[in-house]
Amino acid sequence: MPTKTLQIPTADGRADAFAAFPGDGERYPGVLMYADGFGIRPVLREMARELAGHGYYVLVPNYFYRHGPAPVVELPEYIGEEARGAVFAQVMPLIEAHTAERVLRDADAFLTFLAAQPEVGPGPVAVTGYCIGGLLATRTAVAHPDQVAALAAFHAPVGADGPDSLARLAAEVHFGHAESDLTPDDLGELNQGLDAAGVGYTSEIYSGTVHGFTMSDADAFDAAALRRHWDRLLPLLGRTLDRGGELGRSRR
Repeated sequence: MPTKTLQIPTADGRADAFAAFPGDGERYPGVLMYADGFGIRPVLREMARELAGHGYYVLVPNYFYRHGPAPVVELPEYIGEEARGAVFAQVMPLIEAHTAERVLRDADAFLTFLAAQPEVGPGPVAVTGYCIGGLLATRTAVAHPDQVAALAAFHAPVGADGPDSLARLAAEVHFGHAESDLTPDDLGELNQGLDAAGVGYTSEIYSGTVHGFTMSDADAFDAAALRRHWDRLLPLLGRTLDRGGELGRSRR
């Protein structure tokens, strides 16, 4: 699976990024993947390669590039309970500094760059994200309804901007929530916002999970929930992206 390390021009500098894609010379639908708050690291690269193997060009930008190239903070190989507090102490100031205005400026640059890659075919793209990256993915989809056909976010604070913020969504949506992240009442309020937006969606709590369940390098990891994540994500992309359905089925 070919991969590249890239530099994305933005209004505020250059964001380093990781890309994975099939290496047969064809063009594929584009997917913008936002990492969780721990950033680009081996587990994210592996997830990007996994998704690319189903027939997609996957771009993973370092959205903390204003603070340096990835990894912006030093991470242990495994983010267990003993390491988590110290890591969060480094990451939280970066998250707090990453304002909605910065997110939207970067989203313009990331989508423009993704569409311009020679391995990316014409047509709409998808955005997906994990943890805080799921909120970034949601803001990107809301701001670019004409470009984003699919939105997926996992263990993510997707309702942080309020249910009314979803009104401009045009993408088909899947939200996979950790049981520890929101109550059934919170889920109902979020889903009412999606209903009001008139979009096709699934938004569900993954039973028995805690925040971070997709990340195999952390103690929150849940292998069954990760499989469920793929079982939701791949059909979503197959339905919404040009050629994605045929390629996705042929490569599973």
